[in-house]
Amino acid sequence: MTLRYRAAVLHQAHTPLEIETIAAASIAPLDVLVRVRAAGLCHTDLEVIDGSLRYPMPIVLGHEAAGVIEDVGPAVRHLKTGDHVVLSWNPHCGHCYCCDRGLPILCEEYLAKGPRAVQFDGTCKARRANGEELKHLMFLGAFGEYCIVQEQQAIAVPADIPFDRACLIGCSVMTGVGAVLNVAHIGHADTVMVIGCGAVGLSAVQGSRLAGAAKIIAVDIDEGKLALAQRMGATHGVHANREDVAAAARQETAGRGADVVIEAAGNATAFRASVEAVRPGGEVVWLGKIDVNHEVNFRWGALMQEKRIRRSSYGEARPARDFPMLARAYLEGRLMLDDLITQRIPLDGVNAGFSALREGKVIRSVITFG
Repeated sequence: MTLRYRAAVLHQAHTPLEIETIAAASIAPLDVLVRVRAAGLCHTDLEVIDGSLRYPMPIVLGHEAAGVIEDVGPAVRHLKTGDHVVLSWNPHCGHCYCCDRGLPILCEEYLAKGPRAVQFDGTCKARRANGEELKHLMFLGAFGEYCIVQEQQAIAVPADIPFDRACLIGCSVMTGVGAVLNVAHIGHADTVMVIGCGAVGLSAVQGSRLAGAAKIIAVDIDEGKLALAQRMGATHGVHANREDVAAAARQETAGRGADVVIEAAGNATAFRASVEAVRPGGEVVWLGKIDVNHEVNFRWGALMQEKRIRRSSYGEARPARDFPMLARAYLEGRLMLDDLITQRIPLDGVNAGFSALREGKVIRSVITFG
């Protein structure tokens, strides 16, 4: 019997998502059927809605999710019905040029199929009531009561972690913490500056604390977010509309600049500030995104003196390794996820949730399913 379920579907950029009853495909041998219990609203979803990130449509958005395994394909070996899982949006083949070099985020199959908004086996896993094929954002399409993904994308985590907290691990927390623990090189005496205190930036603040940074300077234009950053481990807060960001970094480091700057704001001003604030020989990790065709200008002198600049999309995630580690860190009280959630909303509230995200009123809105 065909499984039918409710999902949020985007038919055209700059229009609201529509809640529809859609039909799931049959699961393939390597697939698992996940009953989605919680899904976070991310800026990447918003970029698709606002038209700066272009995908074929109609499409089911949502790529930060957690749920329960409802069914497994006959070739699935490591998951079973009832497992609690966090979903990864970075499936990879494991044998292409980039996978062989430890860069699954650049997997050739992943990069070829991702823009087509199909699942990793090249097919779509849901249809509208009229039979029209639906696309899936980032190999998931998790703004629905169910989704079908490959086994490698569903990572089992302890059942003790609530779904609304667990879903954050699938994107924002992995990106922010991973940028610090997996990408940057932070020593125990180092000063880290984090520009932008949304869900990703606040996760980077916490990653810096876990890495043992001596000073953590949080930068934002929202007093509430700066206060939250300090509760999560930042030692200093800088209001970017009132203080010079680079000068603040030098003031706290005897004039040198920060050893590592994590940019998580996603605008040209933040990109420029990051390279001005880092010390000679220091490291900059860019996490934020803007339209791919947008040009950003830099003062050439800010790029000199052996500074290293790195772009990271998913914190060099190894989901099977990192997701359970992050879940344990939460359960042990070392990773604060509760305060990242500004509001919990039903699926029908998804458009209001994105309006709040667009206006900068929330850290994370999380859709919760019964």
